[in-house]
Amino acid sequence: MKSSARLRLVAAATVCGTAAVLGAVAPSATAEAPGGKTLVTIGDSFSANGEILDLLNKDGDPGCKHVATSWPTQLTQRMGLAADDVEDTSCQGGTIDTSGWALVHQVKRAASDGAFGPRTRAVTIQLGMNDAWGTDHPVVLSMACLADLAAGCGPDAAAQGRTPDPATVTGQGYADRVRKAVEYIRYYAPNARVIFVGYPEIHTPGQDSACASILGVDVVQPRAGAVTGFLDRIDTAQREAARLLNVDFLDARAVTAGHGACAADSWVAGAFDPRTDLLGFPWHPTARGDSTLAAAVQQRIERG
Repeated sequence: MKSSARLRLVAAATVCGTAAVLGAVAPSATAEAPGGKTLVTIGDSFSANGEILDLLNKDGDPGCKHVATSWPTQLTQRMGLAADDVEDTSCQGGTIDTSGWALVHQVKRAASDGAFGPRTRAVTIQLGMNDAWGTDHPVVLSMACLADLAAGCGPDAAAQGRTPDPATVTGQGYADRVRKAVEYIRYYAPNARVIFVGYPEIHTPGQDSACASILGVDVVQPRAGAVTGFLDRIDTAQREAARLLNVDFLDARAVTAGHGACAADSWVAGAFDPRTDLLGFPWHPTARGDSTLAAAVQQRIERG
């Protein structure tokens, strides 16, 4: 069976499985969180963040740690919320439905903890970067493509199956993959503002080159259109899906514009880069970047 056909079958099965799993789980009201928790954050490593040493974990699974400077943690502090009034299910490697700690698992965990209810004020979802789109592997497994200075990582890389095909990332496809979870959240947290949180600026939108700082040295891949195009399409897909599902979209690129990888004042970590966060996850927000995003999410929640 061809990859595209296999992925369509997986996607269809996942939609059915999501509906079945979520339909069987009702939030539990607890003494600690009567009527739900104020804030629920669902996401991948761009929510949880992490340290480069996590990549050296012998099991290859850094787990679901949340660094002290992650934007959900900073948002919790900014809003003055107690720890038991927040449910942060974000996890390094989180996906919508491809593998690992997927959206359905995160929603199920939040529900089992009694996080959804009439008190719930906001539910944020930041997912899609780690998912497979048009190929059997997500963009995070295509980083070797960026490192290939000889062959490059241009549009031909997608045709060769070395990276996801940006053309397969659509707003309708994104909406279809998250719809059941959003409907579930809306039902059990009727007063909550559901916010799709975009990804911060890593490269200037529309450009074909990509840059990463390694040991304080900027390394540029001039032919990176397949990956930069994918990141551009994820941003567009989240925005369009939010419109289709009538939820909020937080434009993280707008609030971090001009501070991408290798910028003079970069808010994106390199690899052991002393100019940003020395141990930060490469291509992930620095503490400053997460602080800016936390402020933007807070403003979106509190504007009513």
